[in-house]
Amino acid sequence: MSVKCGIVGLPNVGKSTLFNCISSAKAEAANFPFCTINPQIGSTAVPDKRLEKLVEMVHPRNVVAATVEIVDIAGLVKGASKGEGLGNQFLANIRETDAILHVLRCFDDPNIAHVDGSVDPVRDKEVIDTELQLKDLETVENRLAKVSKQAKTGGDKEAQKLCAVLEKYKEVLERGENARSVTFDNKEDIKLAKSLFLLTAKPVMYVCNVDEASAAMGNAYVERVKEAVKDEGAEILVLAAKIESDIAEMESYEDRQMFLEELGLKESGIVRLVQGAYRLLGLQTYFTQGEPEVRAWTFKKGDKAPQAAGVIHSDFEKGFIRAEVIKFDDFVHYGSESACRAAGKLATEGKEYVVQDGDIMHFLFNV
Repeated sequence: MSVKCGIVGLPNVGKSTLFNCISSAKAEAANFPFCTINPQIGSTAVPDKRLEKLVEMVHPRNVVAATVEIVDIAGLVKGASKGEGLGNQFLANIRETDAILHVLRCFDDPNIAHVDGSVDPVRDKEVIDTELQLKDLETVENRLAKVSKQAKTGGDKEAQKLCAVLEKYKEVLERGENARSVTFDNKEDIKLAKSLFLLTAKPVMYVCNVDEASAAMGNAYVERVKEAVKDEGAEILVLAAKIESDIAEMESYEDRQMFLEELGLKESGIVRLVQGAYRLLGLQTYFTQGEPEVRAWTFKKGDKAPQAAGVIHSDFEKGFIRAEVIKFDDFVHYGSESACRAAGKLATEGKEYVVQDGDIMHFLFNV
């Protein structure tokens, strides 16, 4: 299952520095706007101690972790919705992502210019919110102009349903609110809403980029951000991108852990960011294991066994017969698949089984 998160923010807030920390690629980082013009794309493994434990026990020839694609998108400025700066390109890049990692500058540094002349993360957030809302409003109004005619003159029921969804979004966007604040109960409405690919409907994590001294506890800027987004239901992450960059360059695990402890941190901000992105998107992990390969697979929380099998290959879902499931804790306790089977800890599940985070699975199918 492909997962893509876009890093966004005003110029010079630390987007590319953060990208370099969490991605296998390297984006240029410099002290001027639009240093990043084309989106840089990289991927990072999802940290999971359960995968490490399985590898330790099974000794496979190959290991595949779950991954998240990270996209470093060009800095946005006021007027982007009308094409200012690299606006149109920026907005098109965001549309292709599953979630937004919105980086906010929460540190003072006279040597790093701010596009608006002063540090104010809440103002910066509002600038980007406004531009995305304006673009979404344009999308909604254009679509509404087309389908409203079909709904009125042709009596098209589908067009009427879409009109109702669009009107609801239009009302919210005109109030200066994000599309994600709109909720739908009807499955058909939810499907229509998703088909619009609205920018402000995407789940968002606010990444407060702080200085070293604020890495563990945050600062006054962070508190202002928390207050501003308290009603959004968004994830908030505090990290120091410059420090994370230093940590990423350390080869020794022990050195990294020692450095984190000195800062008062249990784990790096990058680990917390990737895991937070998973939660943000409602994603979980199941495993397949054996001597040839131990692998982590990403699925949507609530997926039933056939849908989870389809993550491996569409034929697995189409021809699904049953799934053999071992709970992770049972596998660790008994030590192997054969021991779990002998102890009655291997369950046979059908099409209605809701896959649980950490399940170790084997699918039987026939196409």
